[in-house]
Amino acid sequence: MHAIEKILAKHSGRECVECGEIITADIDFAEINDLYLQTVYSFREMGGKKVWDKDKAAFVFDHYAPSPTIMAAQNHKEMRQFKEEQELTHHFDVNAGVCHQVMPEAGLVYPGMILVATDSHTTTHGAFGCLGTGIGATDMATVLITGKLWFRVPEIIKIHLEGIPADNVLPKDVILHIVGKMKADGAVYKAIEFTGDYVEQLDVAGRMVLCNMAVEMGAKTAYIQPNQAVLEYVRSRTDHPFEIEYTDEDFEYEEIHVFEISDLEPQVSMPSSVDNVGPVRQAGQVRIDQAFVGTCTGGRLTDIETAAQILKGKKIASHVRMIVIPASKEVLQESIAKGYLEILLEVGATISAPGCGPCLSAHQGVLAAGEVCVTTSNRNFPGRMGSRDSGIYLASPATVAISAMTGYLTVPATSSLKEEKEKPEISSGEGE
Repeated sequence: MHAIEKILAKHSGRECVECGEIITADIDFAEINDLYLQTVYSFREMGGKKVWDKDKAAFVFDHYAPSPTIMAAQNHKEMRQFKEEQELTHHFDVNAGVCHQVMPEAGLVYPGMILVATDSHTTTHGAFGCLGTGIGATDMATVLITGKLWFRVPEIIKIHLEGIPADNVLPKDVILHIVGKMKADGAVYKAIEFTGDYVEQLDVAGRMVLCNMAVEMGAKTAYIQPNQAVLEYVRSRTDHPFEIEYTDEDFEYEEIHVFEISDLEPQVSMPSSVDNVGPVRQAGQVRIDQAFVGTCTGGRLTDIETAAQILKGKKIASHVRMIVIPASKEVLQESIAKGYLEILLEVGATISAPGCGPCLSAHQGVLAAGEVCVTTSNRNFPGRMGSRDSGIYLASPATVAISAMTGYLTVPATSSLKEEKEKPEISSGEGE
């Protein structure tokens, strides 16, 4: 069996499971974001009286944080009331940050668990060797009442990554390249495991980027075998016991895809589909109005550090507004302590409160008709960040930062983005 299948078997009280089976599994943790007040209504409509385990469920207010509308404020109010009524142990209000960032930080994510949340990018948590998947309000209400949920055991695809990328090629570039090749329907209701030398050397943040965007290929869940860095991170956050599952040597994957990334260039996903991907240098002359560093895909400390290092001592283009939103309160605090936010403020960026921000067209930076944004977020569908007539380009924090400075979609220089050894020259896109 695969590690994912072993997790499902253990949580369903079975010795083994097979691909395609429908099983009912125990849930280790359930998270509801502030888009899903319907979960509370469904819980009551289904006869729910008490959450099955007050230590294993939490609300995270991140999509509309702080509340930008009266309706959002009302939703938060009713969720807080439910949290008090049910005496839930864990709660993350408008000061906390994005669910996929604050959950691991709070020590609620660990190898071998099953985590469900009302957000499609719950696949992010595969970076910690667990099964994380997004569900809707009705399924979540079922979980809150019973602590269980049905699953179809998914087919599993291995994506093997070999090579050492150039310094200006970041995990976001790698996953965009993969999505461009696999396409948006390449893994519908399947699981994706990322393996290979490249994955082995990735830090926790990089692994989270890969697993986060697995859902953009339709994946039900994602998985990376935990390495020592992951285990040290988890053990520094929680004393919860856990067991790491390992894939049997004779397991047969449904598909295996090998990507050699040594020669990969910085990538960009162009409007208006995530799998519309190509090298930044081939995108042509694209004038931007907004640059955004943030979200569950690109708002971690390493992302903000990258942007700060590139822009230190410079200025963003006069016609560009740059918005930086740390993914959590912890990231915000660390970014302040390390001086990154001071650097970004000096170059002309706007810093907003931790949360999802304009990623889903909520607030803190939505786009007007005809405007163009280059962003570290994960989706670029029409209307995703504001007007349906706006253009969204998905890229790495390096590409976003350098583009904010030039005012056009720009290739980041091939130089170290991890250490400030020297000031890099700017390599511009075609037509500039």
